[in-house]
Amino acid sequence: MPTSHTHPAAHRGRSLPALAAFFVLAYAVAAAGALASSNAAEVYASLDRPAWAPPAWLFGPVWTVLYATIAVAGWLVWRRAGDPGRRRALAWWGVQLVLNLAWTPLFFGARRYGLALVDILFLVTAVVVTLRLFHRIDRSAGLLLIPYLAWVCFATALNGALCGWG
Repeated sequence: MPTSHTHPAAHRGRSLPALAAFFVLAYAVAAAGALASSNAAEVYASLDRPAWAPPAWLFGPVWTVLYATIAVAGWLVWRRAGDPGRRRALAWWGVQLVLNLAWTPLFFGARRYGLALVDILFLVTAVVVTLRLFHRIDRSAGLLLIPYLAWVCFATALNGALCGWG
């Protein structure tokens, strides 16, 4: 599919409010995760982490940037009103956000590391599907999700190591 698209006039006036809505959705997931993991620093410090595990302070800045890229990617696809794949792509965007939201309470809140691992494996799959669908509609939107996918894969390896993988 082409990566350039003339946006209908009807969407031009709603573009910035829509971008704000995508940011609100993405950062609502972040806020809900923060509420569900108020003890995350203590839980993380108590874990027998592998030597390659990042310091706890790194997660906040990384996720702050990633949620911004997730929001902008969703917005870029939303702007492609005439694309027949847009609805499906945005549905997958929502699926990956729900799976993302579920991981933090499972891991830090309930300390159900195995169940969190199952969730994050589904999350990796959902991010891959979302990235591919987004890339077909808007190349930039797909590219914006690559750092997110990389970080979620890294987090999956870390979650797996904490469950006894490798």
